[in-house]
Amino acid sequence: MTSKIPSENNYDIICVGGGIMSATLALMMKLLEPKSKILILERLEKVAEESTEAWNNAGTGHSALCELNYTPEKENGNIEISKAIKIFEQFETTKQFWAYLVEQGLIRDPKNFLRSVPHHSWVRGKDDVKFLKKRYEAMKASPFFKTMEFSEDLETLKKWFPLIMENRDRNEKMAATRMELGTEVNFGKLTERYFHILETEYDIPVLRGHEVLDIDPEKEQEWKVEAKNLKTGEKCHYDAEHVFIGAGGGALPLLQKVEIKEKEGYGGFPVSGQWLYCKNREIIEKHHAKVYSKAGPDAPPMSTPHLDSRHIDGKKELLFGPFAGFSTKFLKEGSKLDLPKTINLSNIPSMWGVFWHNLPLTKYLINQVTMGHEERMEDLRVFIKEAKAEDWDLRIAGQRVQIIKRDKEQGGILEFGTDLVHSTDGTITALLGASPGASVAVPIMIDVLKVAFPEKLKSAKWQEKLAEMVPFWNKDIENNIEEFQKAQANSSKKLELDVLH
Repeated sequence: MTSKIPSENNYDIICVGGGIMSATLALMMKLLEPKSKILILERLEKVAEESTEAWNNAGTGHSALCELNYTPEKENGNIEISKAIKIFEQFETTKQFWAYLVEQGLIRDPKNFLRSVPHHSWVRGKDDVKFLKKRYEAMKASPFFKTMEFSEDLETLKKWFPLIMENRDRNEKMAATRMELGTEVNFGKLTERYFHILETEYDIPVLRGHEVLDIDPEKEQEWKVEAKNLKTGEKCHYDAEHVFIGAGGGALPLLQKVEIKEKEGYGGFPVSGQWLYCKNREIIEKHHAKVYSKAGPDAPPMSTPHLDSRHIDGKKELLFGPFAGFSTKFLKEGSKLDLPKTINLSNIPSMWGVFWHNLPLTKYLINQVTMGHEERMEDLRVFIKEAKAEDWDLRIAGQRVQIIKRDKEQGGILEFGTDLVHSTDGTITALLGASPGASVAVPIMIDVLKVAFPEKLKSAKWQEKLAEMVPFWNKDIENNIEEFQKAQANSSKKLELDVLH
């Protein structure tokens, strides 16, 4: 779609970045406040081309059904599931918003971006089987995970994921859990649909090929955004009461230019991802599941190995990974100078602290970067015993910039979640980090609304509309479980998922 030329220079909100986050915020804002004036600026010629693009992310509806890093084992041997519960609730909130869009006719074919696929956790060895069983028992006690199944029976596992169970030693100790409720999401297709709605239904200008150069205070509670048309070289300026920086890896360099004290001490650690993808259609058709296992020692949480069924560009695919890489770029279509340009006096202590206290991670990344095809195939053969090198190829996925922030004891700490950084008055908001990312876009954007529009959010008009769009946006789910289960069933039905609740 050709970018619409704005008819004015003054806006209520300017969103920087053409991914899932900016699109979600803009759409929610137009539904809440139809008269709001919004402008979206994207550096590339297409939207949804960086972290949101299907090949650049895991494509998992992250709801803690299979991700073992969300349920750590404490020193006393108990399994901590509070993070799993939070992520489950957040993804269900996101699904409620999608279901609302279907009800309103804004999304007509949810299977274009969302499909049911069972989620599995799979482990091998006596110790890990013991851990998985304790995790299952802890999660099964929660009403959210009551349908979880656990098995050590090889015949059962063969029914769950036959490709992985081919040619297995019957004496091998292994176990798995299964959740039928799992989903696969093509966030690229969803984001493209969002932008189609924004441009055609709400007449919002989306300027592609426009790079934001700077954001400066214009006057009290107003910001001037300077952008460059990358085709013509022409610079343009736009004023806004609120600016949201949702530019993925590009958010940190831009935030550092904004004159707010809250940015101090933040740094970024870029990690690239790579997938092995299957080229043999016969093998692809043998697997219909997401199977997550345990990350190796010193591996970051995002490197949890998984074998996934995916649907990309109208075809079923089979991916294994991710393998980590390192690049100083903050975006896949970025510059090798991205990392050095973000190092400054404010964040040098944070950066040094992270490096010094994460030497095993550095070693892990070096090992990953130097891996050859046969070494990656050996990792895959943990999942598929007889995998042949000629059936698989390597594909570069997206760049993720993990958060580095100040810490009194260590100087700096590396985090693998997301941080919402904002000015005291809430007129500037920026999203840093990556995981669990797009799956929790809706609750993250509700947090943005709380920061940026606290008074409007207290109004009866906004509260009623939000309750219509996202029934559990501010309700405690665990204390309203029956009502939640009805909303969950409604979402599944509207979204045409195979498992209704």
